[in-house]
Amino acid sequence: MSYSVGQVAGFAGVTVRTLHHYDEIGLLVPSERTYAGHRRYGDTDLDRLQQILFYRELGFPLDEVAALLDDPDADPRTHLRRQYDLLTARIEKLQKMAAAVEHALEARTMGIDLTPQERFEVFGDKDPEQYAEEAERRWGGTEAYAESRRRAAAYTKEDWKRIQAEVDDWGERYAALVADGERPAGEAAMDLAEEHRRHISRYYFEVPYEMHRCFAEMYVSDERFKAFYDAMRPGLAEHLREAILANADRHTSS
Repeated sequence: MSYSVGQVAGFAGVTVRTLHHYDEIGLLVPSERTYAGHRRYGDTDLDRLQQILFYRELGFPLDEVAALLDDPDADPRTHLRRQYDLLTARIEKLQKMAAAVEHALEARTMGIDLTPQERFEVFGDKDPEQYAEEAERRWGGTEAYAESRRRAAAYTKEDWKRIQAEVDDWGERYAALVADGERPAGEAAMDLAEEHRRHISRYYFEVPYEMHRCFAEMYVSDERFKAFYDAMRPGLAEHLREAILANADRHTSS
């Protein structure tokens, strides 16, 4: 079974001109010719073409591709192992590139206009945009979300440093409170829950007590939020939930 140059071009997604060029430079010489001199490609030729296109996709120049394929010490398994390693490295690189682009997009979405170095300096290994996509999906059409974006867009690196320092300080104090066995409905716990609500209201958007109640439930029902708060101290997410609910009752009960 053999195929014309036009058929092979269709199979492989390349141009006839490309196949002619590969023939001219000796990279892919068809194994057959018709009486009229037309190229005919067999299965072995197609296997070689597949190898050529793989290496070309990875950016290898034609002369290096030829050297790899014509290496007398390389059998098909050697090529497959090399291709596997190259492809794995390419995938890892592309994944890192995709993650970088995604984080940059999320930063713009949240209005955090810092360079990567500045963001690391401010937030360390805490990713401030890790919930950005979900926040936009849940609240993208609300006034609170629009207000949060408006405020965040105006913050400088120094502003973010101050905000993050407040978060870290609050987390340390709340973790110490839990370690000391303070009840969620105790005055100290409720005061820190109120501080939590005011922090969001001050820097992002106004948080009424009913909204804060909703946040409290989310902090334990969503594994990502739960992990964030429990990283401060195991059990802190549940404790904070109860403290927020108790604090809301304290301020809204008649």
